[in-house]
Amino acid sequence: MKILVAIDGSDISVRAAKYANTFAKSLAKPAKIFLVAVDAAPFPGVVSRIGKEAMERIHAENHERMLAPARKALARSKADVRELALVGEPAETLLAAARANKADLVVMGSHGRGSVKGILLGSVSSKVIAQTDIPVTIVR
Repeated sequence: MKILVAIDGSDISVRAAKYANTFAKSLAKPAKIFLVAVDAAPFPGVVSRIGKEAMERIHAENHERMLAPARKALARSKADVRELALVGEPAETLLAAARANKADLVVMGSHGRGSVKGILLGSVSSKVIAQTDIPVTIVR
C-alpha cells in the first residue's frame, strides 16, 4: 500500500504522519509512506527580483522546516518512508503527487499552518477531498 501524507510542519501534520505509520503497521504487507511537503510558488516577479538560486534556497529551507518534525516522528518506522519536496499550489500539487505515485490513501491534517486553528476543515483538505477519488483520511 502507498500512503501519501501531507506535511506542512504543523503539529497536526505530524499527527497525520504518526497515524499513517500506525495504520501501516496494521497491514499484512509493508507499506510505503510518502511525506509530501508543498511550498507555495512565489508571486510573479519574485524570482526575477531575488534570483533563481535565492528562491531555490528559500524553498529548500521551507521544505526542511516542514519535513523535519515528521522525519523525526517516523525515524524508527518499519515502513519505507520517502520524502517529496514540491513547489506549487498545495491542493493541486498534493493531488498530482498522489496520482504520480499511485497512492492508495491520502492522510492529512484537518487544518495546517495556513488555517485558523479549530475553524472547520482547512481549505487544502477540502479541495483534496472534493477533487480526488482516492480515499482520504483526515486527522484532527
